[in-house]
Amino acid sequence: MKRRFIIVTIITATSFLSGCAFVGGTKVYTNPDYAPGDIEYLQVKMPSLPELPATDWLNASPDIVDNLRGKVVLVDFWDYTCVNCIRTLPYLKEWYKRYAKDGLVIIGIHSPEFLFARKRANLEKAVEQFGLKYPIVMDNNFALWREFGNQSWPEEYLFNRRGILCYVHVGEGEYGNSEQMIRKLLRKGNHKLKFPPLMRPLRPTDVPGAVCYLPTSETYLGYKRGHIGNSQGYTDDRIADYRPPKSIKKNRFYLVGKWKVRGQYARYAGEEAGGKILLNYAAASVNLVLRSDFKSLSPDEKRGPVRVYVYLDSLPVPIRDRPAGMRMNRLGKTFFTVTNPGMYDLVKCRKYGRHILTLVPSSDALAAYSFTFGTSCVTPGG
Repeated sequence: MKRRFIIVTIITATSFLSGCAFVGGTKVYTNPDYAPGDIEYLQVKMPSLPELPATDWLNASPDIVDNLRGKVVLVDFWDYTCVNCIRTLPYLKEWYKRYAKDGLVIIGIHSPEFLFARKRANLEKAVEQFGLKYPIVMDNNFALWREFGNQSWPEEYLFNRRGILCYVHVGEGEYGNSEQMIRKLLRKGNHKLKFPPLMRPLRPTDVPGAVCYLPTSETYLGYKRGHIGNSQGYTDDRIADYRPPKSIKKNRFYLVGKWKVRGQYARYAGEEAGGKILLNYAAASVNLVLRSDFKSLSPDEKRGPVRVYVYLDSLPVPIRDRPAGMRMNRLGKTFFTVTNPGMYDLVKCRKYGRHILTLVPSSDALAAYSFTFGTSCVTPGG
C-alpha cells in the first residue's frame, strides 16, 4: 500500500444512511447487514457516490455516468506505476468478468503519482498491457481523490444500488472479504443470483494468515522524498559526479557517475554505460519505475529505448531469478529494455534475502523514480 501525504481532519460524528454505516474518525464499524466478518475500515470523507466527470474516460461510452443508476459500483483508486495496485488488478479483472452481467460496475480512478503518468497515451498503453476492460477515468489533478478523502494506492470503495457507501478497503489483501461483499450487495437486488466459488488466492502473500518477511521499504530516488546514501548528498537540479561509495549501508541506494537529480527522479547524465545505481536491499523481488527518451532533448538528441544492465551481488542475474522481460547478451550480461515509462521488474528471487543490486544504464536518456519490493511468506499449514 502506498500513501500520499495529505492532511486529514478527524471528526467523531456517526450517521446511518439506507442500511450502510458511515463513521467519521479513523475507523468504520462492522455493519451487520453488509460487512462480512469482523473487519474495520479507515475513514472516508463521503457517505454516497459523488458526481463523476463526464470526460477523460477510457473503456467507457459517453453515457457512462448516467448508466450507474441501479448498479453496484466498485471504485478503485490506482496508479499504473504502483506495484500494490498492479498486484490487485488480477482480482479486479476477474470480478468484472464474473459479476458485470449481474449488475457490478468497476470504475478505476487513475490518480498518478508521477508527472509522466498524467499523459493519456502512457495510461492507454498501460491499460492495454494489463488487459483492463472496465471503465477508467483520469484524475490528473486529484479532484476525485480529494472528493473521496482518499489516502492510498490502491483503495477500494463499494457502493450499493442506491449509491450508498457500504465498504472500504485499503491496500492489498482481504480479497475474499471484498468478493463476499460484492455478492452480498448484488443479491440485495436479486436474491436468486447464483455465483461461482470465491476466487482462490493468486499468491502466497494473499493467503489469509500468511506470515511474510519484512522487505525493504519503498525507496525514492528524487530529492523530494529520497534518502541518498552518497556522502555528497543531493545537489538539487544540478549535475553531480558521484564517487563510488567505500561501503554500502543497508536499505540505501547510491549513485555512481554523473547524475542530475530532480524532485521526482534521478536522471543519468554521463557517458554511455559509465554510471551506476547501487542498492543494498532485503526482499525476494525488486521493481523500479523508469522513464526514457525525454522530451527535453532536442529532436537531434532524442534517444530510443534504453538498455539497463542488471547485476545481483556483482554477477549477472541467475536464470532462476530473472523476470520475464530480462535477456542475456553474448557477453553474458543480463539486461532489460526500457520502452514505455512505468514499473519494471528487476529481480524475482524465489526466496527472501539480502543482496546488492547494481544497475548500469546504456544511455543518458534514462530516469529512475522509485524502487519497490516483494517478499516471500510462510502460509498456514505450508
